[in-house]
Amino acid sequence: MLISYKKALAGLVLGGLVSGTLISSAGAAGAEAIIKIDGSSTMHPITEAVAKNFEMAQKGAVKVTVGISGTGGGLTKFCRGEIDIANASRPIQRKEMKACDKAGVEFVELPVAFDPITVVVNRENKWLKTITVAELKKMWESAAQGKITKWSQVNPAWPDESFKLYGAGADSGTYDYFTRAIIGKARSSRSDFTASEDDTVLVQGVANDMNALGFFGFGYYIENQDKVRAVAIDNGRGEGVIPSAETVENDTYQPLSRPIFIYVNMKAAAEKPEIKEFIAFYMKNASASVREIQYIPLPPRAYTKNMEFFKTKRLGTVFDGFLPVGLTIDELFRRERFKGMLDDDMGLGIDDPFRREVRLHQN
Repeated sequence: MLISYKKALAGLVLGGLVSGTLISSAGAAGAEAIIKIDGSSTMHPITEAVAKNFEMAQKGAVKVTVGISGTGGGLTKFCRGEIDIANASRPIQRKEMKACDKAGVEFVELPVAFDPITVVVNRENKWLKTITVAELKKMWESAAQGKITKWSQVNPAWPDESFKLYGAGADSGTYDYFTRAIIGKARSSRSDFTASEDDTVLVQGVANDMNALGFFGFGYYIENQDKVRAVAIDNGRGEGVIPSAETVENDTYQPLSRPIFIYVNMKAAAEKPEIKEFIAFYMKNASASVREIQYIPLPPRAYTKNMEFFKTKRLGTVFDGFLPVGLTIDELFRRERFKGMLDDDMGLGIDDPFRREVRLHQN
């Protein structure tokens, strides 16, 4: 039986903090092996729930540590060989790929779920039901800093009151994706907002300020619906869409739906059999764990393919360092299947120019 994320989180609180990193409490005493995971706060609830259940299944023989340093922070550690698995809420970037290559870290990219980044306001805000992508851009772009500070400056129909912004920090994949999707360029927002890799800080900030607006992963919104309210997104079609499993699966919640991943160090996996066991356990239980956390799971065949790619050491990424916006579940699966076909049928390396060209045409 899968234990709930709330129970897992309670275990974390009881287990305490070690050197600023969240550590699983189960199996701490007498553990024979350790699996080190770090990275995305968005991916954390899923991986932490899986880790807790894996530790229980292993009866204390394996300890799994799951830290939260943001996607960028986790991938930095991953490419230095400091951790075995990285949680990531965006695809690995080219600079990170180069760092991994320089350190001799070969990896497999495994998509785990889809997450609709959720724009939220204080529950006492009764007037902002829908916001357009253009209005979000006007609030968040770098040109707005020091100039766009009131709701009425974004939309004349809105109150003539100052707003306060909350969002993911610079090491967060959620920040990278949000700015790429809304502003048009990753990491190009105004800087005068409250930023944190800890989504709980963002939830509390919005919950305590009636004129606040923020964004973070869907799972944290679901956990805190009593504190914040989701705003519908109008991507130019004249109709606001609320994030949900249905609107992600039918491709209407755009452009803020994105895949989230784990990256596995294959050298570590070859040297530590417990990592192989953990990945098999993860993929077997991924769909149930993702639904439990109330993210959106991939089709069952995707987890089967993940396991196949892991076993056959299908190295690298299907994104070639790019950050696609508006990718649907079907499009993600087609990319994964296409790359597998190239590996199996054509024997091309991850940096083959032909593959890069084909992938660019698919963007």
